[in-house]
Amino acid sequence: MYKENFISANEFCTNHNIEVSFISLLQETGLIEVTTIEEKGYINISQLKELEKIVGFYYDLDINLGGIETITRLLQRMNDMQHEITALKNRLRLYENNEEFFI
Repeated sequence: MYKENFISANEFCTNHNIEVSFISLLQETGLIEVTTIEEKGYINISQLKELEKIVGFYYDLDINLGGIETITRLLQRMNDMQHEITALKNRLRLYENNEEFFI
């Protein structure tokens, strides 16, 4: 693993003025994944957008972890359904275009 793909959990917490224990709590609940490199916790940069959203839910909107888990699951389901709708629209367009060809 390359360290340039990660940000230190301590650095993230310092920049966002939050406790490191909050990151540990998120890891324990499975909301984020923390990678240990040289005995220090690191967060993959691909998770930063999601992590910042969670921090906003918790600190700005005062939503508890149970609520955040529910919101995260619902948002993921909505995202999955949107991808499925797009794929179905593309397939439908393909059939519509083929139908025009045979008319």
